[in-house]
Amino acid sequence: MIHLDTSLVVDALTGRRPSATAVRAVAEGGERMALSTLVLYEWLRGPRLVEELEAQAALFPMESAVEFGVEEAALAANLYRALRRPRGREVDLAIAACALTHGAALWTLNPEDFRDIADLVLFRRPAP
Repeated sequence: MIHLDTSLVVDALTGRRPSATAVRAVAEGGERMALSTLVLYEWLRGPRLVEELEAQAALFPMESAVEFGVEEAALAANLYRALRRPRGREVDLAIAACALTHGAALWTLNPEDFRDIADLVLFRRPAP
């Protein structure tokens, strides 16, 4: 299972959609991908075109979003307390906690935002 970070969702579904081909290739390779409710929140709060929202709904329906619940919240709080510089990273830590709790790798375009999170596996798409 791969959880997608907001950076990848935005890159795959907006503008020129540079990451769309990679997402399609990973899906065709049989990998299951999901959005957490936190990523869905970050995605929906941005200025989105109707066609972008339709693409998101087709690929990652809202009702299939992975919920950020009690276990994820506790882990995110533990990460916050354990890291050297957690301020301003609360949502990223919560996204990481969601992936960790569900045993998923995280696919992000901003790996530096997550490098100091122990046990978090960052997904690297195979070279084309």
